[in-house]
Amino acid sequence: MRIRSFPAVIGRSPKVLILGTLPGIASLKLAQYYGHPENKFWELLGSALKLDLRSMPYARRLRALRKRGVALWDVVADARRAGSLDAAIKDERHNDVLELIRRRRIKAVFFNGRVARKMFERRFGQAPVPSFLLPSSSPAYASAKTAEKARGWRRIRAHL
Repeated sequence: MRIRSFPAVIGRSPKVLILGTLPGIASLKLAQYYGHPENKFWELLGSALKLDLRSMPYARRLRALRKRGVALWDVVADARRAGSLDAAIKDERHNDVLELIRRRRIKAVFFNGRVARKMFERRFGQAPVPSFLLPSSSPAYASAKTAEKARGWRRIRAHL
């Protein structure tokens, strides 16, 4: 069975694009980006944007991102995967991320973890705009404390 990513979250004037790999099981069940309760994505991005995204209903979170020029998508359009780990992704097909960056004039790309960056670079090469590696928000990347991760995520502010 193939797993599909969600549509891109993108407003009228996106400035930055945050790329993940592919939604995990919890996210797929909820039909929400970063839906696993232990994933720190909404907390980390909220800290960077100075918003309490985690306490907002999901639709309001997405509106807040669009309003602030933050786009959200995944490198992988669909793939086979048992479980939720990125390492288990097989036979992936990619979203047309380069087209989105060019067409919407994205100014910077942020990768939510090393695997997202690695998959992007393997398929597309270097990003055509400045790109940055963020500490993964995944609960699987527990070696770094949330406060340490938040410092890395605050780099987004400089590009908004």
